Amino acid sequence: MRIGVLLVLFVVGRAHAEPPAAAMFDQQRVAAVYTEALSFVAPRILDPVDVPQLTLWGLQGLSTLDPELRVVATDGRLRLFRADQLVLDIAAPGDQAPAAWATAAASLTSAGFGISPPVRRAGTQAVVQAFFSQMFGRLDPYSRYVPPAEAGEDRARRGGRAGLGVVVDLRGASIEVSSVVRDSPAAIAGIRAGDILTAIDGQRTRDQDPATIAALLSGPEGSSVSLTWHGRDGHGREATLVRVMVPPETVFAQRFADVLVLRITGFSNSTASHLALSVQDAVTGAHPVDGIVLDLRNNRGGLLRQAVTAADAFLPAGVVATTVGRDPDSMNVWRSVEGELAEDVPLVILVDGHTASAAEILAAALADRGRAVVVGSGTVGKGMVQTIDPLPDGGELFVTWSQTLAPLGWPIQGLGVMPQVCTSLGPEALDRQMAALSDGFQPMAEAIRRSRAARLPLPAPVVLELRTPCPASEGRERDLAAARQLIADPAAYAAALLQPFEEQ
Repeated sequence: MRIGVLLVLFVVGRAHAEPPAAAMFDQQRVAAVYTEALSFVAPRILDPVDVPQLTLWGLQGLSTLDPELRVVATDGRLRLFRADQLVLDIAAPGDQAPAAWATAAASLTSAGFGISPPVRRAGTQAVVQAFFSQMFGRLDPYSRYVPPAEAGEDRARRGGRAGLGVVVDLRGASIEVSSVVRDSPAAIAGIRAGDILTAIDGQRTRDQDPATIAALLSGPEGSSVSLTWHGRDGHGREATLVRVMVPPETVFAQRFADVLVLRITGFSNSTASHLALSVQDAVTGAHPVDGIVLDLRNNRGGLLRQAVTAADAFLPAGVVATTVGRDPDSMNVWRSVEGELAEDVPLVILVDGHTASAAEILAAALADRGRAVVVGSGTVGKGMVQTIDPLPDGGELFVTWSQTLAPLGWPIQGLGVMPQVCTSLGPEALDRQMAALSDGFQPMAEAIRRSRAARLPLPAPVVLELRTPCPASEGRERDLAAARQLIADPAAYAAALLQPFEEQ
């Protein structure tokens, strides 16, 4: 009986404590968010849409939260209905001023908030999310709104986190260094993969779990931490290191006989420099490599500038990529400069149906410029570039404002990169292609030439036709086998390159 009484008291207490609907909706904040968004989006999206239309699309988000709500724009008026009941009738702004339309949108939304229980239950943040989902859903697949909490996490991931640049794992009861980020404080101090961490700030690490150790290694940027470790030679060492923002490692090197394979998992702030250092080590060491493979399979992209810089490392002066859009700031011709690494070393790039964005830009640049042979399947075809706008609520907008063109002028968006050696048609087809390449004949020549001759705009049926010769698929073991075979057969490699680059 006491439980029942307590439950009744709790429910009654909550009912009396719930604030009025008007107080729950932050109309001023929503108006500020919408003003910034409309001001930023309207002049930058690839296909022009005016501010009133963007606003009306966004207001349809109310209907997704409560199907009985609808906004109607007629005769210079904006009217909000719930079912057949008129809730609010206001004059539509007389011009396209973002602030005026944002204020009108916030007023209509506030009225809907006051009359609709489903909208009140969803809350202000869900209302904002619905507004942008409806607006961006009519623009392109990549523009989006990121809420404040998630945006904060994204910013931290983009910048890296303060630490020493080590990843640890268990070896029995000991904490072993499994990897070290190149150029990180740990790497500079001489810590290597395989070393055993024995103490952090005097606290023993034995019998601790890796998550606890990772938390001890992280801390405020600029703070110090003392490490004690045993090297692989058995000697004990110690040093005091300063934590810095360390981007995640994205370049992982592995050597197969005389072939260097560099797996690139994404493009962060350090990708291009770590890639260049790995290549430099491979070609200047005691046993230089005979070929280099860049494995971009499952690489979803990242920073455009890093992809351009990575391409620049392998290329002489010339075009790497071009971006085109409505905003003058989105128009760029990205160029490489003189000086190239591993100039005479064969270069092969592995791609698959998950290779996207910045990874496609790198592959397209090196293939178009005649510097690398692309092996694998058709890629995603994400050639749209987003710009980021911080919002007053702490959220962010990612707005598509340009498209990327490969050096020969064809659009990456939709098309993706056509491999010079296709592995997605099965092992027998691959064997036939490799045999033809050894004889100096390139079976993919016509498909590649047609793809490189494509120009904007490209209707969807044309895109599908151009992609047909090498369908997108998962990466396979035979991708790397084909790459090593090309490197070992100079005649096949030369035939696969197809033709020298001719700048358009």
